[in-house]
Parts: sequence; structure tokens; C-alpha cells
Amino acid sequence: MRHLSASQLIMILLFGLSMVVCRPLRAATIISAPPPLAELIEEGLAQNKEIQSLQAQVESLKEEISFAGSLEDPRLGFGVVNLPTDSWEFDQEAMTQKLVFIAQKFPWFGKLSLKSKSQAFKASRQQAILEAKKLELARKIATGYYELGFVASNLEINKRLTTMVTQLLRVAETRYASGEGLQQDVLQAQVELSRLLAEKIDLKKRRRTLKDLINELLNRGSFRAVTPPLDLRYPDVEPDFEDLKKQSLTQNPWLWVRQAEVDQTFTEIELAKKEYWPDMDFKVAYGQREEDFTGRDLPDLFSATVTINVPLWAKSRQNKKLAASKKRHEAAKKSYRNLAESLPYRVDALATEIRDTQENYGLYVDALLVQSEQWAHSSLAAYEVGKVEFNTMVNAQILLLRAELQAKRYLYTTYQKLSELEEVLGGRSHP
Repeated sequence: MRHLSASQLIMILLFGLSMVVCRPLRAATIISAPPPLAELIEEGLAQNKEIQSLQAQVESLKEEISFAGSLEDPRLGFGVVNLPTDSWEFDQEAMTQKLVFIAQKFPWFGKLSLKSKSQAFKASRQQAILEAKKLELARKIATGYYELGFVASNLEINKRLTTMVTQLLRVAETRYASGEGLQQDVLQAQVELSRLLAEKIDLKKRRRTLKDLINELLNRGSFRAVTPPLDLRYPDVEPDFEDLKKQSLTQNPWLWVRQAEVDQTFTEIELAKKEYWPDMDFKVAYGQREEDFTGRDLPDLFSATVTINVPLWAKSRQNKKLAASKKRHEAAKKSYRNLAESLPYRVDALATEIRDTQENYGLYVDALLVQSEQWAHSSLAAYEVGKVEFNTMVNAQILLLRAELQAKRYLYTTYQKLSELEEVLGGRSHP
């Protein structure tokens, strides 16, 4: 068995690739797939409504980044100042004015950039969730696709078994009619044939269910047939588990989600600290005055003011907000550490399953199938000369095909587990 590196493992899992963007300045690929599966995954990523919804949310959050870091709209106002109520005349008092003003609020230095940064982390988090869901969808499609392949193989072996048992039934009936065989041999063949027919019904039902599941994941408007994989190569690989564990800590999108939460909550702490500093509200006004009752021309007036908020209630406002931000940040860090510590164990568990499944497949192909074939041939020859019972011969024939089916189970399971591993890794590994 040729040993391959971790990068080679993921490169030859299947054959086709689809590229996705996971975070700003980072790129990863959807799980590998042979051409038919790659087409299904591509269709699913393009048509799945949940993916489309998440994509729209990402775009929405990105659009709000500049909004979060921008100034509030300026305020324009009109008014009357010092209008006497005894006459309501504009020329009675010298200080009566028709006022127009404009006001603008300026947050304390650094607040806007922190708000923009916090919104950017929200968008980054949602982008990572989108990539995680893409990987999850790809894995679900791949799992259903390979399971469909196993069911198709099971149906094919069921057909071969049915043909074989039908032939054995005819032989048993002929031998019984001639007085050379036993009635129980005929009955046993009939029972086995009935069991195979019942199994065929269940397998066809399972096949339809899997096709419906794949169509559902692809959000197809109407049912379309899915061709199952029947000629998969054995993935003769030995992954470098330590390298794969390291990859999971750098490419797993759910870890990116946690990291974005850590970054966002840290930004919120910095923003909460800024709340102790006052925002400034600038206002300029122009007051127009009429000529007074003596005909004297009164000059217009200009005014300017600045208003700041005073953190008088800091104990119940700013202090509480800062404390809450710190607790959210601590919770985010713990969530990140928890996932970071669990990912290597997930990789190890999946890698162990893959290794054990590969060993079982090798055992069946290299030993059990060969032995079962020899037993089937020898028992058939012995039955023909009357050296073994019908029951022994039938069981030997069935065991051979069942062993072949179990080998296929291990083969398809290996591919399914490799897809699960790529989901945890965050996509195929790069050389």
C-alpha cells in the first residue's frame, strides 16, 4: 500500500472541485467530488434556498459597514426667538428674530471607526456561517449520493441472489421430484426467495427516499432521477492525522465564526470605554431681524453652540455597559477555546473510523471474499455428489454475495467519512 501525505489524501478523495470564498483575504474549496457529484453539489449551492438566504444576509451586513461608521444626518431647523406675546409683532423688540439653524452631532474620536469595525466583524461572522453551511450542504449531498450508490449495489446483489436462489429452487424441486432430494430443501429455497423479494421492496423504497432527499437538498422544482455511483475506486490512502488536526484549526469555518465573535466583542469593549467620553453636538444659527418701529435697521445675528453629554449616571449606564461587554467577550473566548479544543478530537475520531473501515475493507477483499468464494465452489461441487447438505451449499453461496456486499458497504462508508472529515477540515487540504 503506497503511503500518501495529508495533502495528497484530500486531493485524491474524489476528483472535481468547486471554489468558494470563506473570509476576506482567505479562500478555500468545497469538498472534493467526482464529476457527477461535483455537478450535484454545484447545483445545490446555486439553488438551495437556505444558502441563498444566508448569502443575502452577508450582503446586507456588508452594506451596513459604511453606514455604521458614518456621521448622523445633519439637522436643519427653523424658529422664532423673543417674539413679544402682547402684540405678536416682529418689529416691537430689537431681539426678536426669525431663526434658521443647522446642527451636527460628532461622536468622540474613534467611536465611528469602532462601530464600523464591529459591523465588519458581524459581516465576517455571517460569511463564515455561510461557508460552514455550504460545506454542510455539500457533505449532505455527498452522503446521500454515496448511500444511493450502496443501495444500488445492494439491489444488484439482491438480483444476483434472487437469480441464484431461483436456480437452486428448481434444482431442489427436480431432485425432490426424482426422490433424490428432500422437501425441506425446497421449502428452504422458497423461504430464502421470499425473503429476498421482501428485501428488494425495502431497497427500492430506500432508493426512492434517497433520490427525494437529494432533490430536496438541490431545491429542484420537480423530481429528477439521480444516477448512483457504481464504480468507485478504493481510496488507498493513509492520512497524516496531525497535519489534518492543524488544518482544522485554521480552516474550519465554525472556528472562524467563533473568532469573529471574539473580535467583535473585543471591539464592543473598546466602544464601551469610549462611552465615558462625551459626544459633541455643534449648532450654528442665523437670526434675521426686522426694522424696529422707529425705522432703524437692526443687524442680523449669528449664534454658535456646542453641547456635550455628561456621564453623570455612569454607575448605572457606562459601567454596566462596559461590564456586559467584557462578559460577552469572555463568553466568546470560552466558546472559541471549547471548539478549538474539540476539533482535533473530531478529526481523530473520523480519521480512526476511516482507518478502521479501510482495514475492514482490506480484510474482506484480501481474505474473506477469497475464502467465501472457495467455500461456495467447493460446497456446490460437494452437494452435486451428495457430500454436503443443501442447507450448507445454499448458505455458502449466499455468504459469498453477502461478503461482497459488506465489502461495498465499507467502500461507500469510507467515502462518506472522508466527506465528513473534509467538512470538519473546512474543505480539501492544500499542498
